[in-house]
Amino acid sequence: MPIKTNTLTDHAARISRAVHHLSGRLECTPSLEELADVAAFSPYHFHRVYRAMMGETPTETLTRLRLSRAAAALIRTEQPMARIAREAGYGSVAAFTRAFREAHGLPPGVYRHRAGIGAILEHDMTEVTFTDLPAMHLATLRHRGAYTEIGGTFERLATWAGGSGLAGPQTQFYGLYWDDPHTVPADQLRSRAAMTVPEGTPLAPEVEALSLPPLRCARLRFQGPYSELEGAYDRLYGQWLPASGEEPAEHPVLEHYLNDCRTLPPAEWLTDILLPLKRR
Repeated sequence: MPIKTNTLTDHAARISRAVHHLSGRLECTPSLEELADVAAFSPYHFHRVYRAMMGETPTETLTRLRLSRAAAALIRTEQPMARIAREAGYGSVAAFTRAFREAHGLPPGVYRHRAGIGAILEHDMTEVTFTDLPAMHLATLRHRGAYTEIGGTFERLATWAGGSGLAGPQTQFYGLYWDDPHTVPADQLRSRAAMTVPEGTPLAPEVEALSLPPLRCARLRFQGPYSELEGAYDRLYGQWLPASGEEPAEHPVLEHYLNDCRTLPPAEWLTDILLPLKRR
């Protein structure tokens, strides 16, 4: 059993290198041989090992991350459709449109016109829920850069967790975000991909432990692509908070991801935005 466990951990670390290579170069389409070399696997076996550990092929990972970035560009920039299509790896707007419609349920032009497909699930911003988070022990990976690019960091964390036998039905995934993307340059934004683990869990060298105390939070639930969350933040901070009489606590805002973005379409992704508040 220890040999099997060590082998699984080693495979997870090597696949994590491939994921990091993919997610850090979304404008490129690496060959099977290139990814296999990064992960130190034979090309004959890399694809099977990757799919077994990730639940999808490298091409599917790359496509999902690219389309998520494209969705953010559609609603946050005025970039021409041809440029967005090209940066998502498509040779034509028509090919990009087909792929985007299959993933998001509507063409990119309509998506941009509607400013997304997500929805805040509270009917009234004055009905934001208060919730008490218990103390949590987290395994985290640091991310520096645009929040819309953190998906690759979560992929690496999930790969490590799978190889360490830590990914189970009770595991909860969170994002922690320290800075305001409206005021801090994108390349300086600080965040962490995080998952709950038992206290004292052995961690890989690049994975950092972080303990959070019990937190009193305002909760706003959002359904839709992660690229659209910023609008919900604007309403939470701009409308609800000034009228609430509440004061933010000295802790970063959290996102709690409630379902699996690998198995569900973006329109069904559920996220709780958790704003820590001072205790009364």
